[in-house]
Amino acid sequence: MKPSTSGFKFGWIQGVLLRCLLNIWGVMLFLRLSWVVAQAGIGEAILLILTTTTVTTITSLSMSAISTNGLIKGGGTYYMISRSLGPEFGGSIGLIFSLANAVACSMYVVGFCESMVDCLKANGICIVDCDNTDIRIIGCITIVLLLLIVMIGLEWEAKAQIGLLVILLLAIADFVIGTFIGPKDDEERAKGFIGYNANLLEENFSPDYRYSEGVEHNFFSVLAIFFPAATGILAGANISGDLKDPQTAIPKGTLLAIFLTTISYLLMALMVGASVMRDASGDVNDLWTVFNSSYAGLSSFNASNETTEIPIATQNQIAWSRYGTKFNCTGNCQYGSHNSFQVIELVSAFGPLIYAGCFAATLSSALASLVSAPKVFQALCLDKLYPGIEWFSGEKDKEPIRGYFLTFVIAVGFILIGELNAIAPLISNFFLAAYTLINFSTFHASLARPIGWRPTFKYYNMWLSLAGSVLCVSVMFLISWWTALITLFVVLALYLVVSYRKPDVNWGSTTQAQTYNNALNAVQQLDRVEEHVKNYRPQLLVLTGNPTARPALVDFAHHIAKNNSLFICGHIIETSISYKTRNALIANCISWLRANKLKGFYSLVDGANFQDGTTSLLQAAGLGKMRPNILLMGYKQDWATCSQDNLNMYFNVMHKALDMHIAVALLRVSEGLDSGTVAGDAEEQKKNAQIPQTQSFSQLSQASSTSDISIPGSPAPRRSKAINDYPNPIPEEQRETRQAFIPVAKDILNAVTKFQRKQKKGTIDVWWLYDDGGLTLLLPYIISTRRNWANNRLRVFALANKHSELEYEQRNMASLLSKFRIDYSALKVIPDISKPAQTSSRNFFDSLIENFRVTENSKQTDDVIKDSELIAMSEKTNRHLRLRELLFENSMDANLVVMTLPMPRKGAVSAPLYMAWLETLTRDMPPFLLVRGNHTSVLTFYS
Repeated sequence: MKPSTSGFKFGWIQGVLLRCLLNIWGVMLFLRLSWVVAQAGIGEAILLILTTTTVTTITSLSMSAISTNGLIKGGGTYYMISRSLGPEFGGSIGLIFSLANAVACSMYVVGFCESMVDCLKANGICIVDCDNTDIRIIGCITIVLLLLIVMIGLEWEAKAQIGLLVILLLAIADFVIGTFIGPKDDEERAKGFIGYNANLLEENFSPDYRYSEGVEHNFFSVLAIFFPAATGILAGANISGDLKDPQTAIPKGTLLAIFLTTISYLLMALMVGASVMRDASGDVNDLWTVFNSSYAGLSSFNASNETTEIPIATQNQIAWSRYGTKFNCTGNCQYGSHNSFQVIELVSAFGPLIYAGCFAATLSSALASLVSAPKVFQALCLDKLYPGIEWFSGEKDKEPIRGYFLTFVIAVGFILIGELNAIAPLISNFFLAAYTLINFSTFHASLARPIGWRPTFKYYNMWLSLAGSVLCVSVMFLISWWTALITLFVVLALYLVVSYRKPDVNWGSTTQAQTYNNALNAVQQLDRVEEHVKNYRPQLLVLTGNPTARPALVDFAHHIAKNNSLFICGHIIETSISYKTRNALIANCISWLRANKLKGFYSLVDGANFQDGTTSLLQAAGLGKMRPNILLMGYKQDWATCSQDNLNMYFNVMHKALDMHIAVALLRVSEGLDSGTVAGDAEEQKKNAQIPQTQSFSQLSQASSTSDISIPGSPAPRRSKAINDYPNPIPEEQRETRQAFIPVAKDILNAVTKFQRKQKKGTIDVWWLYDDGGLTLLLPYIISTRRNWANNRLRVFALANKHSELEYEQRNMASLLSKFRIDYSALKVIPDISKPAQTSSRNFFDSLIENFRVTENSKQTDDVIKDSELIAMSEKTNRHLRLRELLFENSMDANLVVMTLPMPRKGAVSAPLYMAWLETLTRDMPPFLLVRGNHTSVLTFYS
């Protein structure tokens, strides 16, 4: 059979009102309402009906608000919850709601089969045992026929629904008329139907909870069985994709259906309670009128009996009720509202019409559930939130034929249980879970107040929705606490699955809006908090450029921030770029950070040189107290060959940061930080290679240790072409076809993944030269606490001016570190820092500044080092040369060296001489971090 398209659209009456009426006037109306009145009494039955009405009315108001806040597509309840609360809640409730509808379909079919078996039994017909086996046989046949109807098409199903509604209305009218007519013969009286009676009304008003079908009933157990009668309110919303105007149809049709059905349930409960006894034997001889007539016949043969009263023997032995009955139900009475589920048929004026109405009610509800479950499930499958279910959706905008068959299989499984009271509580919990989230969706949207929350339906209240949500959860636990726990556990498990998979969807949910509100409130609250040294956090602005080009610098910064501090990757592009290119670059860099599980931000400045761009970032990056307090840059290894302007800008940026009371840190690794430079420009090796922006460098650490291996090419700094071609993250299936592999040497691999690997056992050497507030000590301590550096212990080096003060300085430093609670393995105070450096060191330094010295042909500009400057700074120069000698002597085997960055007064030293000092300290050394705090204390003695 070819799947029919969903071109036919319904109005609010046929699409919502009629469906809701047929669902709510379902199996419970004809088969369980009389039993509910018998157990709970008229008073508590009315309370029970009003409880369900309260839940459904509040839920309908919430649903109306959601459904009128924009276009509602196919998927009904799932669509509304998922687009409001996000895919996690939507996916979990969508799956449960689909299952609930499939199980509800089986419940309605079992209800139909119960009445069918009773009808056959009344006529002396049995298939096997006139019990559960017959129910199962008839149920399987019925569900097959229903499946054929819905597969023909929704239009035919809608026509069938109208016919069923007419029969259902006639059946209800038949029952009402029957209550006024009263019992038609003694047999009906013997079965408990005595007509309207004030005494019976009074007697049936109070509850009479009894043990039934393995359960000692109470108010909530009866509510659990009756509650599925109220679940029909979502029948119209579930086919929202097939409505002409769901925004108008869902509120109008659902609320009117709730009103009409509530009135009918209340009136029918009152009528049953006022006219039908709870227990009856079905034996006409238990009626006084029959007994009296029999006695009158006997007395005509006994002339000596002159009394017209009940015989003395009879009065002593038989207790007649005030209704003229002597039912003895100490055994098992088969009739009465407590014992028979066919009371409605008994009361009616024309019994067969009630059977027809019961068949219509159950089959119409089964049809609606059989349609709803696949429709909701199809919408869920098309969103691809769960693996392995997409196949069941079929083609988009077509009937979900595979979904129908899946619902059919589930329904058959529950039909084989064959007991209505066993199926109903499970459905109650599933539907209540859906109602809970519908109410919570409206509350959450009203609480978050996103600009897009503008429902045209105004008759809702956020606190009423919250109360409805709490009420639904409360009823779940009161009905059956263990079933409620199972339901909540399943919802949580499904929530976690979607949360773990992180589907690539953006539905503008209120969860996203609330995240913004929470972040805004937190930042505003943080702005009112006074800064304190105990709460100091290193907040980094890292000049990474494109972070994909300098993974080692990004990884090192991540070890400092590591999910606890602000981490911003700054990128400066000297030329102006288009809006499209800018957005593509930002998207790619953010995607790369996420792919590498780096919790950082990316900030781009274009149309500015390095100095102006960095100044802009320092001034504008961050928000409130969430602003960078450390500027981390890579060491400028080409300082001796670059243009003087670039050198001066690099030098001036450090001064600018310190002027703004922002600490400065420089990182140098011997291989260089730019992966494009390290690789010798990978694009030249293979010009056609397109490197995916989301490539994770973490996989490189798992590569082979051979000298030449094939790995994904390291991203080069120049990315504009790739960015323009692929502005969005590349899907997995496309990524495989575009990914190119180029040979990369082992030393390049090591450079790229330098700080991703677990560091070998060794030390982090800290050279604390000046008191800069303690940042030189704090940063290496933070790094040493990370998992990759767990095998590294701190060694602290400090300087003493005189040899005689060595022991005193050592004790002072040890005491200081102890008070700071800095865990270290060794402490060494080095004297004689001011003694002359070795000749080899001086020769090395002279070779560094040779090209910057003033000669006869050089012009007197800032890009040269004057002799007067060398003489004035000779002491400082000697100090740096001595430090180089000491570093070579003590720290060549360290895994990381951290040293206080020497920073002379602004204007006192030229940029070339300053960079020569740094080159002297860091060349041929292990990874080297130069740190200069802003003299703000970051360590404290106090707790």
